[in-house]
Amino acid sequence: MARFDRYLLSQLMMLFGFFALVLVAIYWINSAVRLFDQLIADGQSAWVFLEFTALTLPNVIRITLPLAGFAAAVYATNRLMADSEFVVMQATGFSPWRLARPALIFGLITAAMMGAMTHFLVPMSQEQIVLRNRDIAANVTARLLTEGTFLHPAGGITVYIREISEDGTLNDLFLSDRRRADRPQTYTAAQAYIVNANDDPEGAPQPKIVMVDGLAQDLNTETGRLFTTHFQSFSYDVGSLVDTSDFRVVSVRNLPTWMLLLQTQKVSNLTGEGIGWVVQEGHGRITQSLLCIVAALIGFSALQVGGYSRFGVWKQIGFAVLLLVAVKFVEGLVTDPVRKDPDMWPVLYFPAVLGLAISAGLLWWASRSRRPRDRAFPPDAPSDRPPGMPSGAEASGRAAATGVPA
Repeated sequence: MARFDRYLLSQLMMLFGFFALVLVAIYWINSAVRLFDQLIADGQSAWVFLEFTALTLPNVIRITLPLAGFAAAVYATNRLMADSEFVVMQATGFSPWRLARPALIFGLITAAMMGAMTHFLVPMSQEQIVLRNRDIAANVTARLLTEGTFLHPAGGITVYIREISEDGTLNDLFLSDRRRADRPQTYTAAQAYIVNANDDPEGAPQPKIVMVDGLAQDLNTETGRLFTTHFQSFSYDVGSLVDTSDFRVVSVRNLPTWMLLLQTQKVSNLTGEGIGWVVQEGHGRITQSLLCIVAALIGFSALQVGGYSRFGVWKQIGFAVLLLVAVKFVEGLVTDPVRKDPDMWPVLYFPAVLGLAISAGLLWWASRSRRPRDRAFPPDAPSDRPPGMPSGAEASGRAAATGVPA
């Protein structure tokens, strides 16, 4: 690579790292706040929270990569134009096509990063998130071991524990089961314990709450009668409080790209998704990498259009943003047709082709030959000259003779 290419590429990569760090931090903090409310409220430890925030990082990076590449291309190009560095390079004979070579290489680098995210890191992290969600949902004990708070481990279930002793004893337990609207049940106990009972020798142990010295209340809403039962010990199955059937380990987001593209029917049967959804997910991962190239080239080429202005290139920057929004809008339009008809998968690449065509058109417009300014009264059009006014040649001759500029 030429020295200027290395210089411009280094500027692009440095700014790309800065914008990527800022955007990832913003998105990551927002997702971390939601995870904190969800996990800590359910009684999970801080280690589980850190694990989930780390697993969401690849997907956050995947979202911010095109935006960071576009911002880096726009900022670097604007700064080099403001410092007249592009003017110097154009004076040495560099065309806009030649100047765009480092931007293209920068786009290929970001596309390679996006490919690593979409094809490897994001599916692996999503699969691990699903597995951990299933483990947490099945771990009812962690949800219940929170004192002084009304907990809702499942719909219609309310649990309150006044105090948890160091040996694990639950003091003053309140449990309300309203999953059946016609027969709500309420249990109170002075003490309770969570144990793992294995009713099925071949199955996994199921957690149960053993209540001691308590009261069970059963209300029949049809008759309005309340039945109360005092008990010395009573066991309540808490393994059924959480339904883990919705946590499907196998999902199109968790599978590798080659499997989505080469074993489409098998993936559809395995995940329960339509063939169109599988095809769109597979080819969509490829188009996301191509859009990184498009974002970098649009950010660079849009600023090449237009002449010098002391007000800067804000119009070109706004124009570049509109072009990128238009490409993303087209990307959203081509998604639904492919999900309905898998044979239309080639249209998924139309946004990338459109973005590359726009970039090429902008570079062509920037490199077109500049027409010289039209003279007010050209010498070869005497009929358009007012009477008595000398032609261009005559004015030049008089200026040479008298020494006064024409």
